[in-house]
Amino acid sequence: MTENALELQQVTQAYRKGHPILDGVSLSVPKGQFVSIIGPSGAGKTTLLRLFNGMVRPASGEVWVEGRRFDTLTGKERRQVQQQVGMIFQDFCLVEESSCLANVLNGSLCRVPFWRVFLDRFPRVEVEQARQALEQVGLAGFADKPAGELSGGQKQRVAIARVLVQQASIILADEPVASLDPGSSRAVLELLRNLQKTQRLTVVMNSHNVEQALQYSDRILGLRQGRVLYEGPSDIWNEEKFRALYGRQA
Repeated sequence: MTENALELQQVTQAYRKGHPILDGVSLSVPKGQFVSIIGPSGAGKTTLLRLFNGMVRPASGEVWVEGRRFDTLTGKERRQVQQQVGMIFQDFCLVEESSCLANVLNGSLCRVPFWRVFLDRFPRVEVEQARQALEQVGLAGFADKPAGELSGGQKQRVAIARVLVQQASIILADEPVASLDPGSSRAVLELLRNLQKTQRLTVVMNSHNVEQALQYSDRILGLRQGRVLYEGPSDIWNEEKFRALYGRQA
């Protein structure tokens, strides 16, 4: 039986009473897979990711991360689980005035004493890991370059390197290529797919691009109006499922 990296059990989440964003959702994400979440705007995709990284707690139900009940944890135990979950955003969330190396080193903040961070005296081993992460994402030689001078695709690579330094086992990607040109989008998705396979990471990506989701994912999870309408391997997707999910012709 395949172990699950992430699970929701009968989760309901609402920001306004009587208007659930997620409505009794149960789902599982097997370890080491690339899963894409698709569906119309307002289906609850971003809220689902925020449950898994702890940005929000469910109104009811259970959230499990790496075999631990996450939504009930507090303090140190909660932070330990959060360290296993890296987040990649559409807008990169980099400090553009800082160097690529400094941005990547932010992934080690959970391990480095505050005084070292304050004085910018990161341990040598952390600096070396950050340089190796930049090399892994194809940015060797960019360590001293300000993040603000990079292209969009390069910025997203820095964000991925930051997650690698975090040593997360799970990567949550919220529309990671929505603002990139087609060539950069393809390069970033291929990088994520390669890292998922070679480092046995679990990747969960929100996407409005069905073709990209089908191409790079092991599984597809279709959300509509806060409920899971479809969950299964990407290779059995068909036009009927597409029409049911989006409520229109393909």
